[in-house]
Amino acid sequence: MAGVWILAESREPTLELLSAGIDIAAQLGVKVAAFALSSQLAEEYIKCGCDEVMLLPPLAAGQPLESYVPVIVEEALLNGPDIILIGASQRGREIAARAAAALNTGLCSGCTGLRLDQEKKQLVMERMLFGGAAVQTVVCETRPQMATIPPRTFEQAQPAEGHQGEVRQLPAAPPSPVTVVERTPKTSEAVDITEAKTVVCVGRGVGKQEDIALARELAGVLGGEVGCSRPVAEDLRWLPEELYLGISGKKVKPDLYIGVGVAGQIQHVSGIRDSKVIVGINRDENAPIFEAADYGIVGDLYDIVPKLVKEIKAALKI
Repeated sequence: MAGVWILAESREPTLELLSAGIDIAAQLGVKVAAFALSSQLAEEYIKCGCDEVMLLPPLAAGQPLESYVPVIVEEALLNGPDIILIGASQRGREIAARAAAALNTGLCSGCTGLRLDQEKKQLVMERMLFGGAAVQTVVCETRPQMATIPPRTFEQAQPAEGHQGEVRQLPAAPPSPVTVVERTPKTSEAVDITEAKTVVCVGRGVGKQEDIALARELAGVLGGEVGCSRPVAEDLRWLPEELYLGISGKKVKPDLYIGVGVAGQIQHVSGIRDSKVIVGINRDENAPIFEAADYGIVGDLYDIVPKLVKEIKAALKI
């Protein structure tokens, strides 16, 4: 079927892309379809507004996820989708690049915004450049129009009462010349901060390593995690590199970000700019963080953070 197609590795990013896809499909007057790896997920996607789910068959042992590319490409050649939105995970980016090459079409990678040009019926895609200092607008003249979209760019689609759709089983993927011999999980010293709903970030304004305990206490009462700016991880090595936020570090999209002693240079702000609420705490009233912040507190973090912890505990009756 033509329309808007959705492809992601797992449930959450698929539902996020589905919410964007449903809106675009409604404007185009077409249907929205998604790929799924299980019947259970297929049913959930239909309940959340998907018109058709293409069920991918299980892969043979040792076959990588990229083995699905020929199947996806064949379906696209047969049915001619207008738009394909793909989750920008590591595997998702690989699949998108291979599929775009096979379909001889363009691909906007790292897309953070979508809108439809109603007159030309073209998808207008946006992505950040130069650490977030500029926004590039991309329009693809060929079909299908394709984009990879980072996690948590859109809210997840919610169940639509009484919505009906169909599930279609796709053929088995052809054997891939690549075989996964072994998978070894990466040893990590820290939690996955990109999943945190609240992030308390420490910067160079924290004078001593042991004072990071202040940020940990604040994060603890808020049910969040501690992150840091690049110098704290790479120069001072006070925290693992997995925790530093910025253009070359992790990019987060929490409900609440609190910068404690963070100056807020553009390289750092590019990693936190999608936070729903940004709070900056810095003694320098001219610190760049206040330009990005929704709320700014000018003062000594050693005075402010304990008071915040005390007030939050009182409000939550901890």
